[in-house]
Amino acid sequence: MRRLVLGDVHGAHRALLQVLERASYNPKKDELILLGDLTDGWPESAQVVDYLSKLPRVTWVLGNHDQWSLDWLSKGYTPHIWTSQGGKATIKSYEGSTSKQRDKHLAFFLKTVLYHIDKDNNLFVHGGFNWHIPIEKQDVYSLTWDRNLFAVAHMWQNASNKKQADYTVKAYKEVFIGHTTTSRSDPELRPVHVSNVWCLDQGAGWEGKLTCLDVVTKEFWQSDIVSTLYPEERGR
Repeated sequence: MRRLVLGDVHGAHRALLQVLERASYNPKKDELILLGDLTDGWPESAQVVDYLSKLPRVTWVLGNHDQWSLDWLSKGYTPHIWTSQGGKATIKSYEGSTSKQRDKHLAFFLKTVLYHIDKDNNLFVHGGFNWHIPIEKQDVYSLTWDRNLFAVAHMWQNASNKKQADYTVKAYKEVFIGHTTTSRSDPELRPVHVSNVWCLDQGAGWEGKLTCLDVVTKEFWQSDIVSTLYPEERGR
C-alpha cells in the first residue's frame, strides 16, 4: 500500500482525475492524504468532493477554502472574502444538486481533520504550525492559514546554527503542506522541498499544476497546466 499525498485541487476535477491516473492510483490498495483546499476556483468543486467522498482510505486535512465551503454548506454563509476568491464557482457547481447530495457532501466535510500524523511521524497540515506549541493545542486559523513555517524553513536550511535548526525541524520526520502557492516563484512547477518541509501547492488553483507525491519514495506526478484543462473558464 502506497501513501500518496495530494496538493490543493481548488475545484479542478479534470486535473484530479488526470494526476491520479498518471500516478496509477489504486483506491483498493493506496492511501490518499488530501492537503486541503479541494474547493473554490475551477468550476467543479462539487464533482471533486463527490468523487473523493466515495473513495476508501482517504484522509482530508482541512484547508481555509474548505472551511469557507463547509460554512456555506452547513450555515449558508457567503462572506465576500470567500465569494471573491473562488467561492462563487463552488456555489455554482452545486446548482441542480439535491439536498440529499449536499447532505452527503457535508458529512464528508465534517470528517476533515486539522492535521494528520502518520506511522512514520510525518505531519500533514494545510498551512503550517507554530513549532513552539504542541500541535494538538494549536488553533484552526494557524493550521489552515499559516505561511510562516514555509518561510522559516528556508532560514532553517541555511542556518549557521545547525544544532538549533535540527532540533526545531526534527519534531517531525517530514512536514507536508499546501496553501502557499509555489508556481510564482518556481517556474519549473515542481514540488518544493526546503529543510524537511515539502510544499505541494504548485498553483493548481491558478496558473499551475496539481501535484500528487508518494510520501515514501518521493516519486511525484502532475497534471497538465490546469487552465489548459478548462479553456472555457477564466478561473479565479
